Amino acid sequence: MAALPTPIDRQTLPGRDAIWRDPLELLLASTGEGVYGVDLDGRCVFINRAGAAMIGYAPSELLGCNMHDLTHHARADGSPYPEADCPIFNAFRQGLPCRIDSEVFWRRDGSAFPVEYSSHPILDQGQVRGAVVTFVDITERRRAADALQKAKDELEERVRERTAALETALRQVRELAAWSESVREEERTRIAREVHDELGSLLVALKMDVNWMDKRLSEQGARSPDEAEDMRGRMRCKCQNMSRLIETAVDNVGRIITDLRPSILDHQGLWAALEWQAQEFVASAELALDWCMAVDESLELPEPQAMAVFRIFQEMLSNVGRHAQASQLRVEIARVGGELVVAVEDDGVGAPAQAFEAGDAYGIMGMRERARHFGGRIDIRSVPGEGTCMRLRLQLPGGDAP
Repeated sequence: MAALPTPIDRQTLPGRDAIWRDPLELLLASTGEGVYGVDLDGRCVFINRAGAAMIGYAPSELLGCNMHDLTHHARADGSPYPEADCPIFNAFRQGLPCRIDSEVFWRRDGSAFPVEYSSHPILDQGQVRGAVVTFVDITERRRAADALQKAKDELEERVRERTAALETALRQVRELAAWSESVREEERTRIAREVHDELGSLLVALKMDVNWMDKRLSEQGARSPDEAEDMRGRMRCKCQNMSRLIETAVDNVGRIITDLRPSILDHQGLWAALEWQAQEFVASAELALDWCMAVDESLELPEPQAMAVFRIFQEMLSNVGRHAQASQLRVEIARVGGELVVAVEDDGVGAPAQAFEAGDAYGIMGMRERARHFGGRIDIRSVPGEGTCMRLRLQLPGGDAP
């Protein structure tokens, strides 16, 4: 085991007593906190330099002064702070320590600073003789706490805003889904009605004509030559009528198929389908059309994107037909950088911006959802009395971001 070091004799440290003769004074001078003592009347018995400097005095100026009247006389709002309510004085008068971080001390120049202080009674043979008070300026701590609280409040406000936005978006998506389902059901009902009313009646008429011809053919041998010639004439009329019925049925089937999915989209591509749809619309709505397409027709979009562009374009035209009361329509299709831009502008009545953000603007929501699904967006500019411009911007596959 290693030998313990030999104790150093007091005489081997010259001047030791001089250096350590007042350890309390050295301790008070070495700390950055304010420390002072008060007697039972609240008068300052001692104070260190750090504490005196915090409140704007020299230590010698404070000795014998009532510290409550000097630096703790008012609350943070400037209202008087009676000595009877002071926790520092109550602490030594009741013989109980305290620790407070919600009050202020006042400087010599009349300014206040937030402070954390503690008061501990001084006991002599069981009797309270006064108190020692330590205090520290917590301005920076309070500033940091306020900044943290502000950041927390801002974060909570953002969370509330995002939550409200998500709830609104979720509600709109649910409403849009319900609306889309109702539109699909209406479309099914319309198609079923057309098939029943038009194709069904045509097929029934064809069946009756076929039965009539079958019956007459079975009676052919019992007729005279004149009757047979007359019957052939009547049968030719029936065949011609059946041919007309078949042509009408074919036209109806083609129209229903076109409503479901235009064949031109598959056979001639998106750009031809857009122009065909625009021409069909202005013809039925009796509008003048200004058509401008600046897209290389060799440019092809994936089938899902092409269908989305076509359906959005249809909805744009549908909005013009339902609401615009326009006389002229301008359609512009162009490639701008890595984007496809499809714009539909009318000279109609226009509408305020909030009309396009309404909760029941399902057509607009549907267009935006389709565009968003493929990374695009819908921009709408409309002024009451000055028409409306709807613009689809869609990122092209492999194109650079604009």
